[in-house]
Amino acid sequence: MFGFPHKTPATDRNSLLTLIHAGETIVVTLRRAPTARRFTLRVRFAARDAVLTMPARASIQEARAFAERNAAWIAVRLNRLPEIIPFAHGSILPLRGVDHLLQHHPEKRGVVWTEPLNEAQNDSLQPRMALCVSGRAEHVSRRIHDHLKREARRDLEAAVARHTLTLDLAPRSVGLRDPISRWGSCSAAGSLNFSWRLIFAPPFVLDYLAAHEVAHLVHLDHSPKFWKLAHRLSPAVDRAEAWLAAHGAHLHKYGASP
Repeated sequence: MFGFPHKTPATDRNSLLTLIHAGETIVVTLRRAPTARRFTLRVRFAARDAVLTMPARASIQEARAFAERNAAWIAVRLNRLPEIIPFAHGSILPLRGVDHLLQHHPEKRGVVWTEPLNEAQNDSLQPRMALCVSGRAEHVSRRIHDHLKREARRDLEAAVARHTLTLDLAPRSVGLRDPISRWGSCSAAGSLNFSWRLIFAPPFVLDYLAAHEVAHLVHLDHSPKFWKLAHRLSPAVDRAEAWLAAHGAHLHKYGASP
């Protein structure tokens, strides 16, 4: 079962460290691990922060000292992260795995739509499709975001309905979230939630994630029986897992404000 991250309680004052390195502020998330025997650091693509895993009995002072000694290492890797691509005119973003050029047409009627780019606008290095949005400039980002969530819900609801029908299970509603480390979840009560960012991925990836969570309605684990069922529902299990490993983190770079 996949889960979604929760917010850190406001009372946990030691869950974050703030470092200053070369005039830049670096946020480090602390995580105590019962099995950890030493301090380890990693940089998270989606959250664009650093995580310091520490032994359960280590002190915050020791954690801060370790983080400060490695501040330069953290800064270098944070600076290497790909730039955020906003929902703004001229941005290129994938829709169902196909690159689209985002175009703002304030003079046109409608909200958000797709259309082919004409030859004058297109060349071999540019997308062949446009994602168009009307209205005032300050509404572009929100309108694109809302449109993508609607499209994600439509695709996921269709995929979930198809897979539950195959297993003769009761229909399930789809919840949308924007988690950092999970693409989907199935609760013990059978509630299904997914990342709306799956709309950026090729359809076989979204379909696989839907199949994965529907399979959890039968096997709430990752046992051999679960994987056998997942492969039965989706022939693209291995291909989708490989795609997510290679490209999944990049789905988080789309959509920040300009």
